[in-house]
Amino acid sequence: MSLELKKVIDQISKDKGIDRDMLVDTLEEAVRTSVNKKYANMLDIEVNFNEDTGEIEVYQYKIVVDEISDPDNEILLRDALEHDPNVQLDDEIGFALNVKDLGRIAAQSAKQVLIQKMRDAEQEIIYEEYKDRIGEVISGIIQRRDRSGWIINLGRTEAVLPRAEQIPKERFHRGDRVEAYIIDVRKESRTPQIVVSRSHPDYMIALFKREVPEVSDETIKIMNVARDPGKRAKVAVMSKDIDVDPVGACVGVKGSRIQNIVQELKGERIDIVVWKPDIATYAANALSPARISRITVDEEEKTLEVVVPDDQLTPAIGKKGQNVKLASTLLGWKIDVFTETRYGQLNEHQQIMEQLASAAEISINDFIKQGFESLEQLSDTEDQELQEKLGLSSESLANLKSAINFLAPRNNQPDEPLDSDEQDDSPALDGDSEPPETGSESEADPEESGDK
Repeated sequence: MSLELKKVIDQISKDKGIDRDMLVDTLEEAVRTSVNKKYANMLDIEVNFNEDTGEIEVYQYKIVVDEISDPDNEILLRDALEHDPNVQLDDEIGFALNVKDLGRIAAQSAKQVLIQKMRDAEQEIIYEEYKDRIGEVISGIIQRRDRSGWIINLGRTEAVLPRAEQIPKERFHRGDRVEAYIIDVRKESRTPQIVVSRSHPDYMIALFKREVPEVSDETIKIMNVARDPGKRAKVAVMSKDIDVDPVGACVGVKGSRIQNIVQELKGERIDIVVWKPDIATYAANALSPARISRITVDEEEKTLEVVVPDDQLTPAIGKKGQNVKLASTLLGWKIDVFTETRYGQLNEHQQIMEQLASAAEISINDFIKQGFESLEQLSDTEDQELQEKLGLSSESLANLKSAINFLAPRNNQPDEPLDSDEQDDSPALDGDSEPPETGSESEADPEESGDK
């Protein structure tokens, strides 16, 4: 070892940002570990880095005695006097050990310890630098791709953009500059410690804060974001200043502000939704551009029944149910969409079943439990089966049959119960085909209307 070692220490400290004293301590510890390993921890040693010569100095210490019982750690007085004329019994005297004699295995061990300590120190520095930056947007260069995703060079360190956090169908090449949102910083990891995302809803919020001053200064507050990354998003906003239009401010003059965000997200279309404390009004805004006829709110189940004109089902549901799904995510409520025609049929069906239940002096749930969900089913069932399944008296059965006979002529259309989760077979609106009559947040694939 020579002054070259000192230059290496200085260079590593500068390039990696690692404290120089820590590097020196690590080097001394690595050599100490190797010496102890070679001599099976039998020696009393001391290791020091000589700043003047740039060398590692190793000293073995022995106790001065009259009679030796431990040759590795004791020395006779007469032998000690040859090294130091002033030495006395029970003194400790040091002897230099030649580090070059450590051997290849010991030297390799020292190198491994040093490398690991440097890696640990570097990870700690990165963690301390980035741990408080979760939620920030960072920029880096695409370096390579591995099994976990894209590795992004941030300069002093690397970040990983996992596949699950990428915008679908987005493609990168080595050398591309990319922006992403920090979602996690790991304290210890063999992989890059910084995890970033381009599909996270909060990434869109961060972009709005950057592009829209009113969002940055909190004049406009973003209440929630729902994203189908790379395709469409809905952003709920409210203004704390009655003189500031939240939609206009976010869109900007001729769409300049929102277009910057759209371009960064590779064409992801964004609907700006005005947030309202009233859930029905909020839902009507969220389902834009569809026109809403009425909304029924079930607070307990957090479910909304939305009725739209027959020609508004397509824009309400959106392509592959995208519009209603995003609105449902934005609100955090389940949304079932019905056309006015279908909703009227359901109401008529409900009224008929209530009248039948009243005539039989039972509840609608009794019908449902026994599998009777329509007038036709009851009409086609034998009297004895009705009486046994529903537990009816002769009088109640007679009343039920009378009600069935009375209501049957008024019910020319089949009354089938609506299951809002069974709309996936609804046909897309294509040419002269008729639109489907019902929908929900899991709807099928009518063509989507425009967005903001």
